[in-house]
Amino acid sequence: MTIWPVEVRRDHAARLLRVRWQDGHESDYEYDVLRGYCPCAMCQGHNAGPLRYQPPPRPVTAHTVSQVGNYALGIAWSDGHWTGIYRFDLLRRLCPCDECRTARSQAGERGVGKDG
Repeated sequence: MTIWPVEVRRDHAARLLRVRWQDGHESDYEYDVLRGYCPCAMCQGHNAGPLRYQPPPRPVTAHTVSQVGNYALGIAWSDGHWTGIYRFDLLRRLCPCDECRTARSQAGERGVGKDG
């Protein structure tokens, strides 16, 4: 079952992308971490391996955030990069909150964030 965002906001002061999901869950993504997990082929390569964290060379901000079809968000970053399509299921998997970190840990999944 796909979970959909019902609200997406940029919080430039906190340097966060805030997402509220249809199930009531809320996710706060640090701009640099989200940019570091950009899923595009330029950042991740053309293989089907696990998503790798590629830290941006300098801090970034999200200039624009737009919906891509009914399945993803597109983000244009301040470093000029804009080709990553962040599927809703990927965003939910990247949620950095304690509840989601615990669930990933219990499922034996690799952590996310700057520390992987």
